[in-house]
Amino acid sequence: MAEEKKDTEQKKKPAAKKPAAKKPAAKKPAAKPKAAAKPKPKPKADTEKKPPAKKPAAKKPAAKTESKPKAETKPKAKPKPKEETARPVVNARARFVRVAPRKARLVADQVRGLPLEDALPLLRFSTRSAAQDIRKLLESAAANAETNHDLVADDLLIKDIHVDEGPTLRRYRPRALGRATRINKRTSHIAVALTPED
Repeated sequence: MAEEKKDTEQKKKPAAKKPAAKKPAAKKPAAKPKAAAKPKPKPKADTEKKPPAKKPAAKKPAAKTESKPKAETKPKAKPKPKEETARPVVNARARFVRVAPRKARLVADQVRGLPLEDALPLLRFSTRSAAQDIRKLLESAAANAETNHDLVADDLLIKDIHVDEGPTLRRYRPRALGRATRINKRTSHIAVALTPED
């Protein structure tokens, strides 16, 4: 019996120690609110990140407004040189002229850059057939300058004259042994630009 009492006393002693173990368990819930307080600063960090994103957006429109005045100032400077060098140019052209471009270019090179007073007599007495076509074109351009631009024909200069190749007319000639040979009849497009002399 005495032994049984000792056993029961020993069992009761650990039972008395158990409530002491519960006290630290009561401290743990107190630590949980501290952990709950830590996530609160995270939303603050999110709000701090958003305003920097707005600042670059505000800078972009400012850059656009600065670039617009620069674009407006550039065109103002460009028209001034054009007004200083503005000289009327009278154009005339003859298309599908029945002369080979290679032959017409030989005559055009002679009169390019000459005053109209010197070019017309040179073409009038030239032996090349292309000279007559170019002379008629120059006379037409001079008439355009007098009628449309109120210029004096004697003061004009041949600024530019160039000859381009037009379509080729293809003809055929019979040859020996039943063959046929093609004949190319070439055409030219002649363009002239006249301008007043300085």
